[in-house]
Amino acid sequence: METRARQCAAAILKENNIHVVSHIDADGLTSAAIICTALERAGKDYSVDFVRQLDGSILGKIADTNPSITVFTDLGSGMLEQINSMGLNAVVSDHHIPTGDGPYHLNPHVFNINGAYEISGSGVTFLLARAMGRNDDLADLAVVGAVGDLQHVKQGKLIGINRQIVKLGMENGTIHCQRDLTMFGKQTRPVFKMLQYSSDPYLPGLSGNEEACIGFLKDTGLRFQGEKWLRWIDLEQDEKQRVISGLIQYCMSAGIAVNKIERLVGEVYTLLREREGTETRDASEYSTLLNATARYDRAMTGLAVCQGDRDAGDQRK
Repeated sequence: METRARQCAAAILKENNIHVVSHIDADGLTSAAIICTALERAGKDYSVDFVRQLDGSILGKIADTNPSITVFTDLGSGMLEQINSMGLNAVVSDHHIPTGDGPYHLNPHVFNINGAYEISGSGVTFLLARAMGRNDDLADLAVVGAVGDLQHVKQGKLIGINRQIVKLGMENGTIHCQRDLTMFGKQTRPVFKMLQYSSDPYLPGLSGNEEACIGFLKDTGLRFQGEKWLRWIDLEQDEKQRVISGLIQYCMSAGIAVNKIERLVGEVYTLLREREGTETRDASEYSTLLNATARYDRAMTGLAVCQGDRDAGDQRK
């Protein structure tokens, strides 16, 4: 894939008037942020659009505007024949099963790499960005995209090229990974709220029941901080272990399926450039935030967040 990535990068860098078209979910948003940041660093002007699904009418509009090159990220592999038939000068950076191939088509399936769990669209686009210049620091966005695409769920961690991207992020100080509780809200919610809103797995008697969650945590000996409940990230390791052990026992007694219990603990990814205690610090919470912008047709807001736009007092380091 590296040779193809260099070919695609060269095709992009020799052009101006570059148009980026990306999918609207977390993987697509991070893909767009990666390529747009790489273009900015290369001193290239670009425009960007987000679509839920690429079709002939959208391709027709692109052809009418006649950009010097169009870069499709996290989509396009299923429309290669139409892209080629319209004579579009295009680079396709995608991980979905393709129909056909081309000189500027960067897709893992072409190289017998599984795009369902070994690399996501943002991961493919990260390889493209690396071929365009010094962009290794964007590995954290590629991990957010992969997590948003649920590529870590089957094995309880990211594998394949995703794994290589994680290691690169660890080496450059943008990512920390460890085995931990996988529930949503570890960065932002008091622990009892994290349990109360748990839906994967659903905890009979705890999910949706604040009083029961508080009682469960008290039974584990979890401490307060004054009158305030701590967040998961505030707990000591022995406290976390007591809660995890208690949850496993609770789930077993409640008859929850073993495969769901096993998913309580897995590899989690912390983004070290993000402020602790914010939604963007944890890859899972970050991807959920991005998917929310898509649901409300605010993809440009999601892109801005991925490119570092934060409210005052919540800036990337």
